[in-house]
Amino acid sequence: MAEIFGAGLTHYPALIAPDEDKMYPLLRTLKNDERLPESLKDPMNWPEAMRVEFGDDDGYTAAQKHRERLVAGFRKVRQEIQAFNPDFIVIFGDDQYENFREDVITPFCVLAYDEFNCSPFTRADGSARRNVWDEPADKVFNYQGHPEAARYLTSGLINQGVDMAYAYRPLHEPGLAHAFINTLLYLDYDREGFSFPVVPMAVNCYGRGVISQKGGALPVKVNGVALEPDPPGPTAERCMQVGAALAMVLKESPYRVALVASSSWSHAFLTAKNNYLWPDTPSDREMLSSLKEANYGYWSNRTTAELEAAGQHELLNWACMLGAMEELNAKPDYVEWVETDVLTSNKCFATFKT
Repeated sequence: MAEIFGAGLTHYPALIAPDEDKMYPLLRTLKNDERLPESLKDPMNWPEAMRVEFGDDDGYTAAQKHRERLVAGFRKVRQEIQAFNPDFIVIFGDDQYENFREDVITPFCVLAYDEFNCSPFTRADGSARRNVWDEPADKVFNYQGHPEAARYLTSGLINQGVDMAYAYRPLHEPGLAHAFINTLLYLDYDREGFSFPVVPMAVNCYGRGVISQKGGALPVKVNGVALEPDPPGPTAERCMQVGAALAMVLKESPYRVALVASSSWSHAFLTAKNNYLWPDTPSDREMLSSLKEANYGYWSNRTTAELEAAGQHELLNWACMLGAMEELNAKPDYVEWVETDVLTSNKCFATFKT
């Protein structure tokens, strides 16, 4: 019989860059987002808590404190994963117009690669990206896949009634989409090495904006006209069903498996009700309360429209993991909540022992 461990964390992109670079999206929103009312370009018109956090240094002090808490969360989750010593790790993560583009968009896809060779510090245009570890821009990170386990999981899911897509090689992203590579970089924040094989499962969290916004903040325009929205991604209910089916497959397997959901919670740049400037923290707190209480039905009942309105698109990754935890009757034994108005999104760390 299998042994299964669950965890949730974030892949917050700005954690890669030194804090003094101020790479958080808020500053880009203020500069580039034409949807932002002129009055909100002035911090004096922001909510008081946001003004205080932004301070007189454009959020630099807040970013330093934010990093300290996030690094502590990653160290805690890494410690638990190492103690569990899995045969491989399944990571639920989104793809934001990285590997999946106009040629095919799948609701879910298991990446059954032999290995993943990633260059996270080199941008698509070839330019270098500064990183907090001061590592070379051309450094390549190699992670082992587990194609045998990936085939086992995919076959089992199909037999459970989940029409799961799979891939043996990449389409457009030669390594891993940022949701996956950032997770692995941060779980090895102290650069001690991280040798566990990885089976990524890509989830189409961005749905109606995966092509029309290229999985980002701003609508794509052709001749000045925004593209029509794409079809939606899977519902939270379906993600939890897929997670439950995965748990049923794993229960009959010989493996020790860590199931890791990777995403921040409400994203400011996705939250129209807040003019794309700060996240929907009240909605996040409701989701957090239900998580702590293991009230998984609350998550399953969230509609796509509700998640989109709250900027919680990426919580579909967590829904997959929580569907598995519900099937296994597991409750969280550790939850750390990191709240912010300025630094893009609220974040959560959680672990589950089954």
